[in-house]
Amino acid sequence: MVETFSLSIIDYAIMAIYFIFVLGIGWALKKYMKSSTQFLEGGRSMPSWITGLAFISANLGALEVFGMGASGAKYGLMTAHFYLIGAIPAMIFLALFMMPFYYGSKARSVPEYLKLRFDEKTRGFNAFSFAIMTVFASGISMFALARLMEVMLHWNFHYSIIASAVIVLVYTYLGGLKSAIYNEVLQFFLIVIGFLPLVIIGLQDVGGWDGLTHQLDIVAVNKGYEAGTWTSTWKYLGSASSNPMGVDWIAMFSGLGFVLAFGYWCTNFLVVQRAMAANSMAAARRTPLIGALPKMFLPILVIVPGMIAMALMSMPEKGLQLIGDNGQTDYNMIIPTMLVHYYPTGLLGLGITALMASFMSGMAGNVTAFNTVFTYDIYQSYIRPGKSDDHYLKVGQFATIFGVVMSIGAAYIAANFNNIMDLLQLIFAFVNAPLFATFMLGMFWKKTTGNAAFWGLITGTFAAALHFAVTIAEGKGGWLAQLVEYPSAMAQGFWTAIYAFTVCLILTIILSFSTKQLKSDEDLTGLVYSLTPKTKDEPGIPWYDKPVVLAVIVGAISIIITIIIW
Repeated sequence: MVETFSLSIIDYAIMAIYFIFVLGIGWALKKYMKSSTQFLEGGRSMPSWITGLAFISANLGALEVFGMGASGAKYGLMTAHFYLIGAIPAMIFLALFMMPFYYGSKARSVPEYLKLRFDEKTRGFNAFSFAIMTVFASGISMFALARLMEVMLHWNFHYSIIASAVIVLVYTYLGGLKSAIYNEVLQFFLIVIGFLPLVIIGLQDVGGWDGLTHQLDIVAVNKGYEAGTWTSTWKYLGSASSNPMGVDWIAMFSGLGFVLAFGYWCTNFLVVQRAMAANSMAAARRTPLIGALPKMFLPILVIVPGMIAMALMSMPEKGLQLIGDNGQTDYNMIIPTMLVHYYPTGLLGLGITALMASFMSGMAGNVTAFNTVFTYDIYQSYIRPGKSDDHYLKVGQFATIFGVVMSIGAAYIAANFNNIMDLLQLIFAFVNAPLFATFMLGMFWKKTTGNAAFWGLITGTFAAALHFAVTIAEGKGGWLAQLVEYPSAMAQGFWTAIYAFTVCLILTIILSFSTKQLKSDEDLTGLVYSLTPKTKDEPGIPWYDKPVVLAVIVGAISIIITIIIW
């Protein structure tokens, strides 16, 4: 069971101060929310260091903290692939190649870009699928926060869901995207301050990195793997059976490093929206690169505690036991258990506040992406076109309420997974994997037609559903048949993404040769790479602020880290 403890007045005071700040930011920005552009797009007026930190913090929600902590225990250092090949290359590609299309086209959202490049029906399909995805992702963060409050604070799970929903609703309703972005910057620093002591104290308790490695070697051997499996990244990817994640290097490189990574970072409006709020093209391109710098070091804060917990659970004398309600190991409770185990009064309040901040970040990020897509790409396009800006501002505010309410339902679905990271990867496989194939062809091959893109997207999504329906992993999937059993839900998600991407890519190419291109070269200027003037840095930008220079620095650091933890 998770250790018993009690919070002091100091702990509650820290949490109260955080909530006051969060709501205060929304209240302070309320007076600026006079138009739909300000509420839904942030007015495209924010500096790159703000959007860069928000870019990474919007992703630093339940996915990072609960999901990566759980995966650190379940899969070891191999989880760092989600940062090194699962994020950095895609973020560099987004900055150098894709942001000029997004920002330069003046599209207000990713689905709107699809309309400009292809046609209305392609935009519509992506808008609806993305809206569903954001609701699920927001619900996952909501579930994680409610679970945290239930276990650590002994609050009622259902009431906790409502409370977290109301807080996020209030500050996003008041201050729109700007409120979410400024809160995400605050939350980023809170998470660093709140979790860094946990890593230091935990490592000291297990005897430093050498002691952690030694203990995890024992864990690996006891589970039937070679020593070193939990503390390596590429070394044990020769076959799917040689590592706990159940994937080989092909699945890791293709499924995560290419399809899921590029599909998420390059086409997911949740993160792209932060870059599009920047005050210039150069700032928009710098945004992913600025976010990439801290992204590479986040495994220290979120994965290493999971690894420490796995080591401690194999050392009975340490007294750390992690049990879920059903008697099975609940990896989602890794980080909360570690906080309770190590943190004294005051520091515990800071740690819990950091956890809450991460979940608020995940919820708010998805809600602000949802309300923009719903307002512009669903309501304005299909329900009430041609209305006043004030009308769409009110719709955006209503969509904020609607998105939060729908997220509450999604939170209960997330409760069925013992590792929310597995659930998220499956969702991304359905939505982002085929979408990336469509974007890649659309941006770099002008012959790609609207009809081909639309049917490719639909078929790719169907391929993901079919693959999930005929395969099974950890009791998930297998609705129609159980033709393949994967050793982990993560492996199942990777291969689902690969099949979805491949089917969408091949079908779109075939259909592009057999359907008519309705867009002229003039229509595609600014939307297709070969027809768009190459983006040049603005005069007077210092060399260290140039996107290409930043990209080289980020790429070099990621390669060095990969070699070190090979």
